[in-house]
Amino acid sequence: MKVKLRERGFIVSRRRIGRIMKEQGLVSTYMVAQFKAHKTTCNESKQANERNRKFQQSEAKRVVVSDLTYVKVKNRWHYICVFVNLFNREIIGSSVGPKKDAALVARAFASVQGDLRHIQLFHTDRGCEFKNKLIDETLATFQIGLSLNMKGCPYNNAVAEATFKVIRKLV
Repeated sequence: MKVKLRERGFIVSRRRIGRIMKEQGLVSTYMVAQFKAHKTTCNESKQANERNRKFQQSEAKRVVVSDLTYVKVKNRWHYICVFVNLFNREIIGSSVGPKKDAALVARAFASVQGDLRHIQLFHTDRGCEFKNKLIDETLATFQIGLSLNMKGCPYNNAVAEATFKVIRKLV
């Protein structure tokens, strides 16, 4: 907006533009509300990173990556959990809710169409919502292997992170 105003001969600071937009009830799509992360413990499991940034997959639904993100809905933060098929980058399962917990992940598992036994490997970050009794039982029931990111390395789950970038632009 500042550039367009300058092109028309107006010199206006970004703070003034922000103040006028606020007065008019306008919200920039460029500036989004920042999420305040709560300090949570990391999943300290000894589980290895089986994918190790290997994002190519030749068979559908063999390897699924997942992660959680947040979006603001009616001035409240909500969480989104997605399951992405590495074969074609399709979202095969998802859930949304006000709490970031294992139930959110379990609902995403329940939303997957087809037989979960086709999934051989489930890759995600070290969030505590992915390593608990409920998720462990689900993985054991359907004989799905687990792969966890290295601590503090989002690049190992880049497919899920890229999916969230697209989702945030749509919301």
